[in-house]
Amino acid sequence: MRAAARRLGEHLGRRGALLTLKGIMATGYGSGQVVQPTGDPQGLTLLLTLMPLQTWGWAWITAGVVALVCAWLPQRRDWPGFLAVWLVSVPWAMAYLLSWWPLCESPRGWVIALIFGAFGAVNLVVIGWDEPPPRSEPRRET
Repeated sequence: MRAAARRLGEHLGRRGALLTLKGIMATGYGSGQVVQPTGDPQGLTLLLTLMPLQTWGWAWITAGVVALVCAWLPQRRDWPGFLAVWLVSVPWAMAYLLSWWPLCESPRGWVIALIFGAFGAVNLVVIGWDEPPPRSEPRRET
């Protein structure tokens, strides 16, 4: 079992592991918006002028699935997954930020904007990272 998990981790690498986690989070968040929408209604006002919440949920699901598929691609070919999650998080961050200031509709909008912004920004950081070189020393089995 451990050996299989190690081989899976080696195949995915750190970039693939991050994309897998981001894909699971985005897909889960989108599914939640489709099944039982949540969120600060004042913070979502701008987003809802563009599309209904259920459509935004499907956008999150799509980005998550793209990330999950791209997690299995080789390094430097996985960039669509990072980009998809970043692209879906930016409108949410901006909507909540604008709902806080200048619109003053959501007093905690800046906090939610920070969370969505950081969630997306991590992708912009990692997309430029290379996988570390393989270890030269053999791993000890315990």
